[in-house]
Amino acid sequence: MKKVLCLNKISPVGLKTLPHNYEVTSEINEADAILVRSAVMHEMILPDNVVAVARAGAGVNNIPLDAYAKAGVVVFNTPGANANAVKELTIAGMLLAARDIHGGMKWVEANKDDVEINKNMEKAKAAFAGTEILGKTIGIFGLGAVGTLVAQGAYGMGMSVAAYEPSQTTIDKNRDLFPAGLRLVASADELYAAADYISLNVPLLPATKGMINRESIAKMKDGVVIINLARDAIVNDDDIRQALKEGKVRRYVTDFPNHATANMEGVVAIPHLGASTEEAEDNCATMAVKQIVDFIENGNIVNSVNYPNIELGPKTEAHRIVLLHDANEGLSGQIIKVVETRGVVKQIASKVKGDFGVTLVDFVKTKGECSEGVCLGDQLGELPGIISLRVIH
Repeated sequence: MKKVLCLNKISPVGLKTLPHNYEVTSEINEADAILVRSAVMHEMILPDNVVAVARAGAGVNNIPLDAYAKAGVVVFNTPGANANAVKELTIAGMLLAARDIHGGMKWVEANKDDVEINKNMEKAKAAFAGTEILGKTIGIFGLGAVGTLVAQGAYGMGMSVAAYEPSQTTIDKNRDLFPAGLRLVASADELYAAADYISLNVPLLPATKGMINRESIAKMKDGVVIINLARDAIVNDDDIRQALKEGKVRRYVTDFPNHATANMEGVVAIPHLGASTEEAEDNCATMAVKQIVDFIENGNIVNSVNYPNIELGPKTEAHRIVLLHDANEGLSGQIIKVVETRGVVKQIASKVKGDFGVTLVDFVKTKGECSEGVCLGDQLGELPGIISLRVIH
């Protein structure tokens, strides 16, 4: 019986997709895999029995990717599973910034005991007037799963859409989903200069941390609205405060308020609701479960963030060896030589990503797995750079 540990509440819909020979456990020392949402794992040392961690969501800042890779633990995320939920909240945030709906609703709450509220609000509502988004330009920074859906939604509401995506691979992957009027720009500076609204749809990386700062804001239109449903550290708090005070930025919408931004005038602060829909939680959990089961049963890796993606399809009657190793691209030849001392290699796949690699080998035994006290696993484990080894019978 395979066992899965849940560090957070995981959608029952997702857990129901576990095969009959899997069960949820509360003990990490008996878990084969871990499902997580927001729990911080940086101080968590995993026992050897854990081979995979799946984040039911896109962001993985709560997981020590490199440390787990070195320990032979494959970390997965679920890109795109919550994309529609984040897209819808992005559109909602844009509308909340365009018109002071929140301010108007607070006025109603404050005056709800006024028997003449229906008359008095006609005078008060001028304070909450706003603008329409029809005909405005939205600049989308990042055209992954979320950014592409935001582009579709904004275009459908009559906005002009400009987008900057530095990865040609991402552009090629999603190009068929781009709305007809989308205009790709060549640089971030060109995006800043064109946009009335800017939607940030990028992961938090060293290159994106603090990318919205005094210098980048200076290149934007006066009165721009910035929408950040990615991560708070992408925007410099001190610089956005000054830009709001000066009116350079009209509104800052964030789904990641901190003590600083929650107390700023001009901030539309949302309590991290981007993926908080029933549908998104179901989708993320289902995808996460399917990915860890496929890895445990077949060695296939889909949507890993610390190892290369690799697939050999479902395991057949042959045995399958799953090797995690360092980025030694010549290792596959050595692996074949060792395996051929015990059987016939039917198929092999090997990929490298950054400092780490994966090799999958299907083989049919023609000899005993051990000979003269030396077993196949021991021989493979002695090869240079091997981090972990599993044989799926």
